[in-house]
Amino acid sequence: MAPDAVSLRYFLVLAEELNFTRAAARIGIAQPALSARMRRLEAELGGALLVRSTRSVVLTAAGAVLAQCAMPALAAVDLAWEAARSAAAGEVGAVRIGYSLSAGAQTAPLLVDGLVRAGSGLEVGAVLMATPQICPAVAEGRIDAGITRGGQPGRGVRRFLLRRVRVGVQLAQHHPLAQHPEIEIAEAAAYPLRLPQRAANPVVHDQLTAVFRDVRPHPRFHTPAVAFDMSQRDLRDGLTLAPAGETAAAVQPAGLTWRPLRGAPGLTFHLVLPREPSPLHRRIRAVAMALAHELGWLRA
Repeated sequence: MAPDAVSLRYFLVLAEELNFTRAAARIGIAQPALSARMRRLEAELGGALLVRSTRSVVLTAAGAVLAQCAMPALAAVDLAWEAARSAAAGEVGAVRIGYSLSAGAQTAPLLVDGLVRAGSGLEVGAVLMATPQICPAVAEGRIDAGITRGGQPGRGVRRFLLRRVRVGVQLAQHHPLAQHPEIEIAEAAAYPLRLPQRAANPVVHDQLTAVFRDVRPHPRFHTPAVAFDMSQRDLRDGLTLAPAGETAAAVQPAGLTWRPLRGAPGLTFHLVLPREPSPLHRRIRAVAMALAHELGWLRA
């Protein structure tokens, strides 16, 4: 049976000092305790490691071999222990983050960058997902964390408020309303309002339509025939406005701008984690909350 690591470490100190008194003082134990541990080590080996006299300590052939081989072996043990400790603390491993399209404008890239900077041992990957699929994927362990716009329903997960953003509209730069720093809700409602299909994100779709609930006459909502129409010609031509959070302004296509709606309630982004978190999940949350505090995401 192999000896314990502590006995080997004590033996290496003694092999360097070749003196029980100095070795015991260096280790910080009593000399009789060191002598007893070395006797047990030799008993486990079945042979002598040391030749003792009143004046000196000399390594036997077996002792010399052990002194030569024990150091790299202990270094390997230390490395393995440190790797296990880092894994237990959530400092190493692969992190898979699912994010919704709207979170890809700013929130998800900044969180991924924060995780990479916070832990050199983490391999972070992010995948774009349909918003309703994110919570089930986290609950089932297919991804480690998710970022959603709005408090999405789902079992087996916990949601943490990550960011608040103002609600406004995207519109053409040449649109008459673009001249105002803020737009009245009723003024925006006078134009057709461009919204994706409700199935893409029912929670946020309902929140955005609720902004115009009290406007009379009721606004006209327009759903593009192509779910993610990147040309956005109707917006560029000034025919429609698109209700959107302020993160839309960070990735504004050419020819478009964003203006806040005066008095409109805000939207939220949430970090989604499993209900039973691991150290890795707790690390993701800690980094996310630190980032939210640093960037003022929760002050809006």
